[in-house]
Amino acid sequence: MRAEFLPFTKPCITEEDIAAVGDVLRSGWITNGPKNVEFEQKICEYTGNKHGVALASATGGMHLLMKALHIGPGDEVITPSLTWVSTVNMIVLAGGTPVFAEVDRDTLMVTPESVAACITPRTKLIIPVHYAGAAADLDGIYAVAAKHGIPVVQDTAHALGTFYKGKHVAATGSALYSFHAIKNITTGEGGMFVSDDEELAKQIRRLKFHGLGVDAFDRNNRGRAPQAEVVEPGFKYNLTDICAVLGTRQLARIDEINAKRTALAMRYRELLAGIDELLPLKDPAYDFKHSWHLFIVRVVTPKMSRIEFMEKLKAENIGSGLHFLAAHLQKYYRDVMGFKRGSLPDTEFNSDHICSLPLFPGMRLEDVDDVAAAIKKVLANG
Repeated sequence: MRAEFLPFTKPCITEEDIAAVGDVLRSGWITNGPKNVEFEQKICEYTGNKHGVALASATGGMHLLMKALHIGPGDEVITPSLTWVSTVNMIVLAGGTPVFAEVDRDTLMVTPESVAACITPRTKLIIPVHYAGAAADLDGIYAVAAKHGIPVVQDTAHALGTFYKGKHVAATGSALYSFHAIKNITTGEGGMFVSDDEELAKQIRRLKFHGLGVDAFDRNNRGRAPQAEVVEPGFKYNLTDICAVLGTRQLARIDEINAKRTALAMRYRELLAGIDELLPLKDPAYDFKHSWHLFIVRVVTPKMSRIEFMEKLKAENIGSGLHFLAAHLQKYYRDVMGFKRGSLPDTEFNSDHICSLPLFPGMRLEDVDDVAAAIKKVLANG
C-alpha cells in the first residue's frame, strides 16, 4: 500500500501562478478588468474562436445561454444524460424540457444518429458533450442540426486542448468551457463562452453583468462608464481578475499540461490492458486529439460493485472519482419529471460501472504503477 494518499485530482498551480495573483491583488483592480480582457483574447487565440466571454462558471454560462436563446416552456433541448447535472438543471430552470440522447456504449458520447432520433418540432437547441477529453463527431452532429435548422452549442468543459480533424473543438462554433479546480486549467471557479456568432456573444456579455449595454471594464475610464444603462435584465456572472490571471498563466502551459496527462494515460493503458474486470473506453474512429481530462474504466467484476471497488482502492491510499451518475436517474428527475430506468441502456450501463482513476499533471509514472498494482490487488482479493 502507498505510504501517502494519491488523490483523484489536484490542480497544477506553480509559484509563478501564485505570484501573478499577488500582483493583481496589489494592482488596485481585482474584479472584472484588464486580466479578463487578456484571458478572453488568449483563449480565443488558442481555440480559434472570434469572441470570448469570461464567466464566473460554465454553469452560469449555461444559464445565460438559455436566456439568450429564449429557451422556455414547451421547448426541448437535446443533450446526454451522462453528464454533469448543471446543464440539465439549467434547461429545467429555464422552463425547458431536457431530451436525453443515448451515448455510444464505449466512447460515452452522443452520436449523430442518437441526436437525430431525439429531434421533434419543439427542439430548440442541441448540446453535445466532448466526454473526458475526447471529441464528439462534430461533422455528423452539425449536419443533423443544419438539416433541421437547430443551433448547436458544444459542452467543452472537458475539452480544452481537444482537437477534431485538425481544429480545436468549437473553433468555428459556440461552446462553453469550464475552469473548475479539476479541469485541465483552472481559475478556481470559472468558465468561458466562445463563439463566432458576434450577436450571441454580445448578448452573453450583456447578460453576464446586469444587462448593461457596455462591458464592466473600459480601458480608458478604468471602470464602468457612468452612463451605462440596462438594455435587458441581466445577472452577475462576471469573472474576477484574480481568477482570470490564474487562467492566463495556466493557459500558457496547456500543451505541457496535456502532454503530461497523455503520458500518464498511455501508461494506464499499458498496465491495465488485458484485465477482464475492467473495460476501457474506446477512442472514436475519426481523427481527433485527446486532452485526457479524465481516465475512465468500467468496473465489471461480479466480485464487487463499483462503489466497493472505489472503497477498496481508497483503503490502498488511492483516490478515484465518478463522472457521472446519469442525470435522468437522479432523484428529482425520477420523482418529479418521471424519467425511468430502461430508457437509455448504454447510458445506464456506464452510469452503473464507470470509475475515474487519478490523473493530474503533478503525478509521476510511478504513481500510475501504484494505481495499477492496487487495482490488481483489489480485483485478485475480491
